[in-house]
Amino acid sequence: MASFEKEKHLVVLAVTVVAFLLAMADARRCPVHLRLYMHDIIGGPEQTAIHLIRDVGPPHASLKGAHFGDTEAIDDLVTSGPGIDSGAVGRAQGTYMLSSQQEEVLVIAVTVALTDGPYNGSTFTVAGRVRIYDDTAEVAVVGGTGLLRRATGYAVWRTAKVVSEVYIVVELVVRMSVPANAAPPGNGSSLAIE
Repeated sequence: MASFEKEKHLVVLAVTVVAFLLAMADARRCPVHLRLYMHDIIGGPEQTAIHLIRDVGPPHASLKGAHFGDTEAIDDLVTSGPGIDSGAVGRAQGTYMLSSQQEEVLVIAVTVALTDGPYNGSTFTVAGRVRIYDDTAEVAVVGGTGLLRRATGYAVWRTAKVVSEVYIVVELVVRMSVPANAAPPGNGSSLAIE
């Protein structure tokens, strides 16, 4: 019986040590703050968004011409400033889906692939609920790759500029953290690092 109690205490001690080490490793995270601009163009010759699913679900209660479940795929240019000529730093690729039958709500899943600056070759993914007519929304940073591997945090998704009926610029103010073993880059690019 004493042997069983001793083994039990050793197991509890081992689990406690592992939990402590994991908590310490997670506490050593580096903050990453970015300000990026997505150029979402839903029509015309420079179109970056297409309808994947359209008019399949029931008509939406408040969005004329829209249907529950309408889904778009995007491949938006990402720049360092709100102007399209401000310097390309990546692409935002993913989907938007009209996910409410009553409200004007999109569920988004977008991966930002960075192609310039200190995080060149890295990605981060945001997901969440965006009310169409709200100026800002908060979405979750749910992961990343490269120097942004295991990224967590949030992004403020804001309409920065309505260029035309088919062209909207979306500002992403990203506040995330990555494990400390990801080398903190220097700022030698056009990427807006805050």
